[in-house]
Amino acid sequence: MLKELYPEITEFDSFFLDTNTEHQVYVEQTGNPRGIPIIFLHGGPGSGCNANHRRYFNPDKYRIILFDQRGCNRSLPNGSVTHNSTSELLSDIDAIRERLNLEKLILFGGSWGATLALLYAESYPKNVSGIILRGSFLARKKDLSWFVGEGVNRIYPDYWQEFLSIFSDNEKKDLVGSMYKNIFSTDKDTQLIAAKAWSLWAGRVVTHSFDEEYQLDKDEDEDKLINDVKIEIHYAKNNYFIKEDQIVKNIKKIPNVPIRIIHGRHDITCLPEASSYLYHKLPNSKLILVPNAGHLAGEPKITDALINATNELATLINVK
Repeated sequence: MLKELYPEITEFDSFFLDTNTEHQVYVEQTGNPRGIPIIFLHGGPGSGCNANHRRYFNPDKYRIILFDQRGCNRSLPNGSVTHNSTSELLSDIDAIRERLNLEKLILFGGSWGATLALLYAESYPKNVSGIILRGSFLARKKDLSWFVGEGVNRIYPDYWQEFLSIFSDNEKKDLVGSMYKNIFSTDKDTQLIAAKAWSLWAGRVVTHSFDEEYQLDKDEDEDKLINDVKIEIHYAKNNYFIKEDQIVKNIKKIPNVPIRIIHGRHDITCLPEASSYLYHKLPNSKLILVPNAGHLAGEPKITDALINATNELATLINVK
């Protein structure tokens, strides 16, 4: 029987982390205040945390920390891309650790969250007690190109042509640059067309393994939709603010801690070869390729694998 999410749980603490910029980063804690510290790193870039994200962890054993990255969800100001870069997100993670007076953290991240987990582990190896990755994204040029260029468009040519239809022939020569120009336009109609087109394409790809065809939420707040896409394109346009192959080149900096790597075999958003590469380079890692599963943490088989991983690490890591 597949494991399901733990019961709903409310936070015992929440606050805004003040940065040295205009950003205020929303942070919350649930579970056991004396439990094993684990931090949830959400995907996107540009999405955010929700109440279900608290439920991948045994609340009796874990001190569960969630935060919305700069400009995302409840963090303020929403949609802001100034002073919003990967190095600043990594600094925020460590500032949260220090604010909570924690020696070490388990890093739990999926997709873009996995990118951040790997980069944090390379930058702050002494502060990491374990890592759980899902649908790993290595943020290389070829990873972005697969998603918006030459790759998954060959699987969904009809959806791809629908996405392309909002661009002129000249704009199609640089799709990420054209998306950036449109989503940061001063004309809201232009922004909204771009945001809807990107979100529909992305949503169709990430729900690849679902039976029902993905559709945009007609009731979604338009400003929030635009802001979410702004942040995602801001990062893509700037090559995620890291050097090409940075994660790969610095892989030996990741500490020798328990690592669980989970990837759906049918994931066409972030290909399983990235997780396979990590497994072969990280000596204390275990790779779980989930059959008949795609990219999203909420897919039943992925949820089961993630909860197995959090339960396993809870038995391996003691609070000091």
